[in-house]
Amino acid sequence: MSEIVLRTPVRPERRSSAYWLLSDSWIMAKRSTMHIVRSIDQVLSLVLFPIMFMLLNRYVLGGAIDTGNVSYANYLFAGILIQTLAFGANYTTINLAVDMKEGIVDRFRSLPMSDSALVIGHITADLVRNVISGIIILLVGYAVGFRPNASAVEWLYVIGLALLFTLAISWLSAILGLLVRSLEAAQWVGFVLIFPLTFVSSAFVPTETMPKVIRAFAENQPVTHVINAIRAWLVGTPLGDSAWLSIAWSVALIALSIPIASWLYRRYTTQ
Repeated sequence: MSEIVLRTPVRPERRSSAYWLLSDSWIMAKRSTMHIVRSIDQVLSLVLFPIMFMLLNRYVLGGAIDTGNVSYANYLFAGILIQTLAFGANYTTINLAVDMKEGIVDRFRSLPMSDSALVIGHITADLVRNVISGIIILLVGYAVGFRPNASAVEWLYVIGLALLFTLAISWLSAILGLLVRSLEAAQWVGFVLIFPLTFVSSAFVPTETMPKVIRAFAENQPVTHVINAIRAWLVGTPLGDSAWLSIAWSVALIALSIPIASWLYRRYTTQ
């Protein structure tokens, strides 16, 4: 006679939607972070690009640019930091496009997973990547002559604004990753957006030396305000309105990008 085993019925765990969003996003963030660790090209770009940008600009341009009473190493640091964070956020575009085009999202659709968890996971992983890049830039900066005079509070301002700016660019990059039609497009579309914003700015040269039209653009775009604010806190250059303008730009980009990215992802998953 076969034995009858009575089992306690499994009841689904009751949690709030916010809990499951955070839980699912954390799992997706760990997944994306493991992809970084296991991908040799991403590891190399994480380590080599910050070093290369800092050394090339410091020793190729440093002797030809007049930055007044501020040494070029001190002037350059904020620009290289923000440029690296901006280009690093482009991995959100690429990695999200890979997931969308290679079928893994179709598997996720069969799971009881929060709609925005995949996007948030990629953005969180890129935030971790950019924190590591920022530390590398800081170490290389000290090696080539960067000497900040910021107080502990000003360092907290720098870290907070850098993280806020990274989130803003990452959410914007997520929109691009959800819009592109091919993996090839994902590799260049973010570059086309970020390249003029970082180079037509105060990252490498004072904007006063630029032609009028270019100068007007450079002095009124978000990247310049972020760079100027961080540079002012670190080495004492004039701050002006850059602090609140950089925060306003970053918050506005996040506020606009989150609903758009969420809508684009839900549209894809409900097709």
